[in-house]
Amino acid sequence: MLGVLPQSRKGWAWSFAVAAALAGAAQALLPFATSSLPVWGAVIAVWLGAWMLVAQLADRPRLPGIPGRLQGLLAPLAFGATLLWLWEVVVRALEVPRVILPAPSMIWERILRSTDVLWVDFVQTFIKGALSGYAIGVGAALVFALLVDRSDFLRRGLLPVGNFLAALPIIGTAPIMVMWFGFDWPSKAAVVVAMVFFPMLVNTVQGLAATEAMQRDLMRTYNASWAQALIKLRLPAAMPFIFNGLKISSTLALIGAIVAEFFGSPTRGMGFRISTEVGRLQLDMVWAEIAVAALAGSLFYGLIALVERGVTFWHPSQRGR
Repeated sequence: MLGVLPQSRKGWAWSFAVAAALAGAAQALLPFATSSLPVWGAVIAVWLGAWMLVAQLADRPRLPGIPGRLQGLLAPLAFGATLLWLWEVVVRALEVPRVILPAPSMIWERILRSTDVLWVDFVQTFIKGALSGYAIGVGAALVFALLVDRSDFLRRGLLPVGNFLAALPIIGTAPIMVMWFGFDWPSKAAVVVAMVFFPMLVNTVQGLAATEAMQRDLMRTYNASWAQALIKLRLPAAMPFIFNGLKISSTLALIGAIVAEFFGSPTRGMGFRISTEVGRLQLDMVWAEIAVAALAGSLFYGLIALVERGVTFWHPSQRGR
């Protein structure tokens, strides 16, 4: 079925035009017949067409007239746009109450009306809490990883304790951090440090041990010191593990900062706003905060992945991208 989709530039344009026409027809029918077969038939047709289009975009390595760096974004963008459209149509057709699930258009309108509040919350949670805690936790983990690599005692004693502490639930540690460091962003940064430290430490230690015995023997043949072997061989070989820890920690940092604000915060911050607006049944504002957090987290993760591609271009996982 996918093979019948057009392959030329003109064919792709027709595919997008047909999908857009069906989507417009479905939305135009909504005010008049929200429970009729034409509406849901158009919705199903758009969904199936978008499904086939996304599958074709994912399977086709090159599209005419589109830069190579944008090729990988077409499939997720088309799929995301389809999900948002389907969300909008279903909520409007079924007349879902706003306090249960607002439509994407309502969330977008709330974002435009509340940009100043969203910016203040973004700075408080992401810039001050998440990024500062991320930088401290990742930096400390890298330093401790070098110490662990040099000491068998630390490797056998610290890592098991670290795994135990990493398993502690955030809902238990966050109130303690708030009591220790206060209600402002330092307590949120402390929670983030506790969340990102041990995942980063474990990945770095594993990466430093990833070199082969023959490579280490070669460095000893060259009479290389520990520092020289670290810089020339072991640290470059550990980069895939280090970036894996950086990416895992990037998602944990934002989650930790937001959840920590539920247990005490000044009158700003994403977590504070979400908990407050849920109590006021302002679900559009809650979803606006979620959208900003998701966008910030995705961009942060994407930036780290972009740097990883430049640093670990030699690794098999990056070849052919």
